[in-house]
Amino acid sequence: MNWIYLITAGLFEVIWATTMKLSHGFTKLNYTALTILGMIASFILLAKATKTLPLSIAYPIWTGIGALGAIIVGFVFFGDKISLLTWLFIVLLLISIIGIKLTTSN
Repeated sequence: MNWIYLITAGLFEVIWATTMKLSHGFTKLNYTALTILGMIASFILLAKATKTLPLSIAYPIWTGIGALGAIIVGFVFFGDKISLLTWLFIVLLLISIIGIKLTTSN
């Protein structure tokens, strides 16, 4: 269950990062509210996950899910331009997240 909490926390991180952009500097109330709710949900789920998972495992995976998700959202929905070299580092980030998960005993 701790991994489900962690993955869901990472997905909420993507949600709050996306809605933060859509809030246009917190000037759009509905997106601002979604940002705050997403942050709260993400932190609560991360806290639940770190009850049983080591911080040294949970935190990098949480931030990695958020980072990769934000990259995908930016590329797909906001038309962010990503260079070929940057894609290489994105793939390395994904490999690192998978590697951390595969080498942990929890």
